[in-house]
Amino acid sequence: MKIAKNPALVERLAAEYVLGSMRGGARRRFETLLAQHATMRRTVSEWQDRIMPLAQFAPAVTPPPAVWQRVEARLGLASASLWQHMLAKLSFWRNLSLVSSAFASVLLAVLLLKPEAAMTSYVATLENDQAQTVALVTGDLRKQELRVKLLNAPKLTTEQTLQLWAVPKEGKPRSLGLLAQQSVSDASLRFPLPANMAPQNVPLLAISLEKKGGSSNPDGPTGPILFKGAWLQL
Repeated sequence: MKIAKNPALVERLAAEYVLGSMRGGARRRFETLLAQHATMRRTVSEWQDRIMPLAQFAPAVTPPPAVWQRVEARLGLASASLWQHMLAKLSFWRNLSLVSSAFASVLLAVLLLKPEAAMTSYVATLENDQAQTVALVTGDLRKQELRVKLLNAPKLTTEQTLQLWAVPKEGKPRSLGLLAQQSVSDASLRFPLPANMAPQNVPLLAISLEKKGGSSNPDGPTGPILFKGAWLQL
């Protein structure tokens, strides 16, 4: 079946093309098809019109460098350096490609949550070091509910678990819950939405690998950070 005659496939490819997640040879082949099919060009144009206005929902925020210098000087902890590094990378990344991330987060919410996406107040796509999306996290202010959907979760032993963290601008990371391995299914995990979860207070979410039962440190993870992503307001 030709791509141009498959509307659902054209919609999906057009969305990936506009978001920039289509790369390399696939992008070049799609551009060749665009030159040949007016209907595909129209679909791409519709996705551009649909997505571009969403940029206004994600204003860039850059914490002052002096904040991290005071934290490191006062605590002198490796964990502080870790969070500083993560948030510094987040600020740089937000300034360069915040629009693309917001598009991807909103699109994932729409495609995966469908009707529930209309209730979403906050959204984040958490990625690994290879920029692969591993989890979609949404927050519903009306229901005071946090939902987590694992898309490409790693295989864990019976003695391991994943733990979700809110990384605030100020203060220590706080746990949002343990992620059960069975949540890889179509169902989403649900947690209460904590107070002060606006992106102005919590710019970053992260998932760590922990021993069974979760981190033994109330002030942050004890295991490695596997996935992280910007927490955005819609």
